[in-house]
Amino acid sequence: MNHTFKLLSIILLTTGISAVGQEPLRLSLSEAQSYALEHNKTLQNAKLDMKTSDLKLKETISQGLPQITAGIDYSTYFGYEMLFDLGMGGNTSFTDAQIADASQKTFTQFPGITQTDLYKYQAGSYFSSQLSAMLPATSIKMTDQATGKIQIGQLLYNGQYWVGIQTAKLGKKIAQEGLENSILDVKQNLANSYYMVLITQKTLQIFNQNIEDLKKIAGHTQKMVETGIAEQTDLDQLSVQLSMLENTKRTMERAINMGYNLLRFQLGVDPNTEIVLTDTIDDLLAKNLNRAQSDNQFDIGNNPLYQMTETSERISDQMVKMEKMAYIPTLTGFFAHNEKFLTTGFDMTPKNIAGVSMSIPIFSSGSRHNKVAQAKINLEKSSINKSMVTDQLKMQEQQLKMDLSSALENYNSQKENVTVAKRVLDTANRKYEQGMVSSLELTQSNSNYLQAETNFVQASFTLIQARLALDKLYNQL
Repeated sequence: MNHTFKLLSIILLTTGISAVGQEPLRLSLSEAQSYALEHNKTLQNAKLDMKTSDLKLKETISQGLPQITAGIDYSTYFGYEMLFDLGMGGNTSFTDAQIADASQKTFTQFPGITQTDLYKYQAGSYFSSQLSAMLPATSIKMTDQATGKIQIGQLLYNGQYWVGIQTAKLGKKIAQEGLENSILDVKQNLANSYYMVLITQKTLQIFNQNIEDLKKIAGHTQKMVETGIAEQTDLDQLSVQLSMLENTKRTMERAINMGYNLLRFQLGVDPNTEIVLTDTIDDLLAKNLNRAQSDNQFDIGNNPLYQMTETSERISDQMVKMEKMAYIPTLTGFFAHNEKFLTTGFDMTPKNIAGVSMSIPIFSSGSRHNKVAQAKINLEKSSINKSMVTDQLKMQEQQLKMDLSSALENYNSQKENVTVAKRVLDTANRKYEQGMVSSLELTQSNSNYLQAETNFVQASFTLIQARLALDKLYNQL
């Protein structure tokens, strides 16, 4: 019974959690952008790249910090014995002339020496060599050897190391700028998707209302046909118009579903998550209209693409310095301690040793010179790229401002067209009810009105996109 109760409790708890998890995700545009910054998978990869660049900087710095290594060596000599034979071996004989000559030279070099002294020395030397020859050979057995070693190394000076640290810092900076650029892309793309869904929903509402109005007119026409006031062709034309609108309606409903799927992907949520957009297209459009004409001055240094190009140029400059540093000597120091667990009878290895080493580059057959020359060329190319990006961004600003002005003019024009088309349609409806116009004229007026609404909606979206593009350029999303 207790097990059954526990099982039911787990099922109810799981069901409760699932119900909570199925609550719709309600988001305004700003909330959706903030949510995407935390969960968008593209940004997650960009953030991981940022962490990688930070670790790369730490790796570069650590190469110049103390390095400690340890090891254990074991050797066996399979009982080998090292033989030392101290015997002089063999006899050496000289001629009388050689002996007389050597004696004369000795008396000349040492005037105080006597013939008796020379005889004594010769006798002692002879007996000493004879005794040495009589000594037996000796040997040292090479036993097994085991040594534990720990060594500390420290880079004292290397020009390329210090330049490498500065280059790694710039690498981290360009990764941060890349992340900021990715954030702008995500914000812009998500805003476009958010607006697209709202605008499509707004268009669907217009079509639904138009369908309802046509259905009422079709019903009224049906009665007129039955009484003989209208012809069947009038009703047929309205039916065809309704069928076309129904097809368009289903297409827009599928487009809305695709728009929500795109939003889910950009937000980084589960594909089955229900999303509710709390902002309305009218409110968002009003905000964009209030700032449709921008008087902001373009600060090109605030643009992420320019920042990345500038940082890339600085990296190229650092690479020139790094290649030049290959001409500078490298100074390192070390200390090693050997702990001998097993040793042979003949061991000349000291327990502690320290030293300093300097590597001096002298001649590389032009290799270093060519590397410096290549780095300088890359720096020049980076400078040219920076100039090109500067020109492109300035021209892009001018183009986006013109696009925004054109979009605003088209928006106002299409808005006026909707007003006129709606007025014409209302007049046609009244005249049709009074039998003053044919169903063909009515359906034509209705088609014109829907086209005007469609054009207005597209003009609204184009205006919003133009504003978003300029905001992205200014880094103000």
